[in-house]
Amino acid sequence: MTAFQAIGAAGGASLATVAPAISEALIATAVGLAAAIPAVMAYNYYTHQVRALKGQMENFASDFLNIVKRNFLAN
Repeated sequence: MTAFQAIGAAGGASLATVAPAISEALIATAVGLAAAIPAVMAYNYYTHQVRALKGQMENFASDFLNIVKRNFLAN
């Protein structure tokens, strides 16, 4: 937005007019990426861990129910 305001105030687009505002926007983008990339990596890691734990719990529940059926519900 600052770049467009500078173009409007100067009456034309030149490198001297646009460069400061564009560099400011690039810095903000870099900071955003520096925060977002580790956050996505952590999210993917914990999602994988939860899925693995879910599988283990489902296997345990299945095994436990089989044991209960075999030992307590057998006629």
